[in-house]
Amino acid sequence: MLRPCSRPIRARIDLAALRHNHAVVRNHCGDARIWSVVKANAYGHGLLRAAQALTDITDGFALVEIEGAIALREAGIRRPILMLEGFYTPGEVALYLEHRLVPVLHRPEQVAWLAQARLPAGFPVYLKLNTGMNRLGFGDADFRAALATLQGLEGGVDITLMTHFSDADEARGIAEQMARLQAMRGSLTYPLCLANSAALLRYPETLGDWVRPGIMLYGSSPFAEASAESLGLVPVMTLESEIIAVRDLQAGDRVGYGGSFTAAAPMRVGVVACGYGDGYPRHAPTGTPVLVAGQRTRSIGRVSMDKLCVDLTDLPQAVVGSAAVLWGRGLAADEVAAAAGTVSYELFCALAGRVPVVEPDLG
Repeated sequence: MLRPCSRPIRARIDLAALRHNHAVVRNHCGDARIWSVVKANAYGHGLLRAAQALTDITDGFALVEIEGAIALREAGIRRPILMLEGFYTPGEVALYLEHRLVPVLHRPEQVAWLAQARLPAGFPVYLKLNTGMNRLGFGDADFRAALATLQGLEGGVDITLMTHFSDADEARGIAEQMARLQAMRGSLTYPLCLANSAALLRYPETLGDWVRPGIMLYGSSPFAEASAESLGLVPVMTLESEIIAVRDLQAGDRVGYGGSFTAAAPMRVGVVACGYGDGYPRHAPTGTPVLVAGQRTRSIGRVSMDKLCVDLTDLPQAVVGSAAVLWGRGLAADEVAAAAGTVSYELFCALAGRVPVVEPDLG
């Protein structure tokens, strides 16, 4: 339901597209099970609506925010929940047990906190290995110490090994990290959770027992050189608004704050009710694509808090009230993000709370 709002901007969230993209994941992941990554409010798409749309088809959810995990449980979500950064304080261990959350352990203190708790037999834990990304994860010595502690716990724990690839979407690839993983793993036969979106699409040897798709679920490509459409993905979020004013410029007229755009010849300019206060990137330069009245055009001038300007010179059909798509159906978020020097993840996550969201019925 679209909440009352006279300003024309809105974000349409296509839950059927989300389920379609999950099916694409399923087609690529073989026998591996799927952790659907819903951190950061499901990449800006809405944690509860995304989880409720996927709960009957996915194997589990992955996020970092414990308040989000608890909200899922309180909403009736019973699928396993993987906490990608584990607990931050020893006091959180009790919450993990209460809400049946699976911790990713990546530093010795977390292992020590867990060892002090009374765990049910077979309590699931993930051990994250640092294979070269050098953010989170155990190195060789710490990994063996953590493993020894966990193996010695009364009742035993259910261990899965995990790592994260830094270059699965780049030319460097995953070979070095896979070799490092194998060296650290040795003869251990614990289940593996390795592949993000890029790896599961490009490197079938990384599928393991669990995969962790994120951006591809929301209809964007993890690769700069391959479009989402070419991968069979469909955009889930469409950010749309309308033209709220049109004006004619003469050669030499400037547009917007700082007059960063100057008309070289007579032209028509439209003003769209969307700006950085809505989550549109302020740094998007002149030339960033926008879809107006179903036709591609370009932004001009500096993005302001509530408005941005577009070139209507070659769109005589565009008038006040004409639809403007900022990204989504008909205009890939990846393309807009590339023009703005960022990635679609940031566009989605930056969607402002003041933007009304249309929540279509899956049925």
